[in-house]
Amino acid sequence: MTDLAKRFANNPILRPADVQPSAPGMRVECLLNPGAFRFRGRTGLLLRVAERPPQTASAVSTPVLDPSAPGGVRIVSVSRQDPELKASDPRVFNWKGVDYLTTLSHLRLAWSDDGERFTADPSPTLVGDGALEAFGVEDCRVSTVADRFLLTYTAVSANGVGVGCIETSDWRSFHRLGMIIPPHNKDCAIFEERVAGNWVCFHRPSGVGLGGNFIWLASSPDLRHWGDHRCLARTRPGMWDGERIGAGAAPIRTPEGWLAIYHGSDGKRYCLGALLLALDDPSRVIARSRTPILEPSAPCEQTGFFGHVVFTNGHVVDGDTVTVYYGAADEVICGARLSLAAILASLR
Repeated sequence: MTDLAKRFANNPILRPADVQPSAPGMRVECLLNPGAFRFRGRTGLLLRVAERPPQTASAVSTPVLDPSAPGGVRIVSVSRQDPELKASDPRVFNWKGVDYLTTLSHLRLAWSDDGERFTADPSPTLVGDGALEAFGVEDCRVSTVADRFLLTYTAVSANGVGVGCIETSDWRSFHRLGMIIPPHNKDCAIFEERVAGNWVCFHRPSGVGLGGNFIWLASSPDLRHWGDHRCLARTRPGMWDGERIGAGAAPIRTPEGWLAIYHGSDGKRYCLGALLLALDDPSRVIARSRTPILEPSAPCEQTGFFGHVVFTNGHVVDGDTVTVYYGAADEVICGARLSLAAILASLR
């Protein structure tokens, strides 16, 4: 069984044209991978908004956060004829031995009364802050814990890619906990309740040489200091998740175990699958999807800034229904509903 999703009829639910640029001279190129939550009867998405100046035939340009520059943003512009430019990847270029993202991302709230029709706020909610976020903030997961929300996001700079954490209770004031896991790491989602007295999170270290892009677990007594790191799931050569994997949002407690929706890539496309973990020991994998539960089949999922991609950071649960919000082709935001019972049945 594959692709258990019932996509929204109005997909994509948000496009770049639906979001105002953060400043004059900038253009929203992509909307990606929102965190999802409920707040005061509404559904909220925390979007990753990727911007850059309009591109020209003669130069590649990208913004970088720089407190010394006017408006706090410096534009790096490089001639396409420059022999020191390497720009074959639409997501990153290298110039004089330094990697730059082709866009600068911030996080922005969007709200809905029905969970399908969203309106984005007119200005950014959270932007990069400090040297460890000079290339922006990306792909935020939102974990709801009692009366507060824990935001884990990717902090990007020339120093590498790490995990930042922010707390809020009202979506107006934010308390930064700083970088909780150093580079190279991303795809961090905090469980929404303690396990055996500790907080638990998924994370995804990666690098060169031995190892790979695997899903790991860590635990913490205080949300700041993380240890007891364990490798939870590895890529499976020859399968839909054979090249890289990473966690989506916080797992869902079910009677059969923690149900975690994750992304996987075989090098040609990104799909979604599921892991079932023991409730008392989430490092023990009970079952794992043999085939994807959602794969890029719709036109907006196959063609875009980076095609053949479905990638989720966020979902909300109502009884047996999990509504998954996901980035499609690294350009637009879509939604789909899946049955928890159907996902669990596919794992048996």
